[in-house]
Amino acid sequence: MEPKHVSVLLNECIEALNIRPDGIYVDGTLGLGGHSSEIAKRLTTGLLIGIDRDETAIERAGARLAPYGGRVRLVHGNFSDVSSILDRLGIEAVDGMLFDLGVSSPQLDEAHRGFSYMQDAPLDMRMDGSASLSAHDVVNTWPEERLKRILYDYGEERYAPRIAAAIVHARQESAIETTLELVEIIRSAMPAAALREKQHPAKRSFQAIRIAVNDELGAVQTMMDTAPDKLRPGGRLAVISFHSLEDRIVKNGIRRREDGCTCPRDFPVCTCGFVQTLKSVSRKPILPSLEEQIANPRARSAKLRVAEHI
Repeated sequence: MEPKHVSVLLNECIEALNIRPDGIYVDGTLGLGGHSSEIAKRLTTGLLIGIDRDETAIERAGARLAPYGGRVRLVHGNFSDVSSILDRLGIEAVDGMLFDLGVSSPQLDEAHRGFSYMQDAPLDMRMDGSASLSAHDVVNTWPEERLKRILYDYGEERYAPRIAAAIVHARQESAIETTLELVEIIRSAMPAAALREKQHPAKRSFQAIRIAVNDELGAVQTMMDTAPDKLRPGGRLAVISFHSLEDRIVKNGIRRREDGCTCPRDFPVCTCGFVQTLKSVSRKPILPSLEEQIANPRARSAKLRVAEHI
């Protein structure tokens, strides 16, 4: 049975992209092709480029998008490289780009991928199976101070020092091989009050390790630095984030191109050379409706930011 994935903020994304039938669009985080299929069906002479670092996602989305034929090109790659990917394809500018920064449901639900703290599997967490760094490497080889830092910074885990120390202590006895082994080590490091909280005790730590393994924040930063330059005037950038660190990068990336003037406020004219290249379509992020949150709990933390190239 093919895995199922509910595309977050689907209608809002399609509306935000303002799709033209003859336009060129990028879905930089293809997944199972939910957003892509809605874009492709609105194209006539246009083109959709779908990018994903997960080759399994490319294969599955390819089957879903097959009816759209020449309107779709799929590329195995990291969304952070979108600018160079477009250069390789001979495409100077596009009419819209969409990036859904969340982990896809199949990656979470398929135990062997090692993303889930609910199922036992080898420690992996690589979105790109050909990448060299895995969760096993992070957990078993990174120094305690570095582990503590990523748990704090990427997971906002207040018990980061205790968890990092417990991981280092455990791996001195033998390597930590599986997800549930790691879950038990995390549990052992946390006070009883924390274990009674509604949220799973390993959620924040697993998020932090996954982000480190896949350099997710670095990818988002690179994308925000380079992708807007590939939008033609009037082209739209739409980015869905799922936690505050991602959203901050996206928000600041738009702001730098929207209002990056460094001149003192009392200067009558700009002398710093700033040229506005983006404008926000909405000042506040677009959030999923209550109905969507009920139907798809994984959408609850989603935020969509949209900007237009000017």
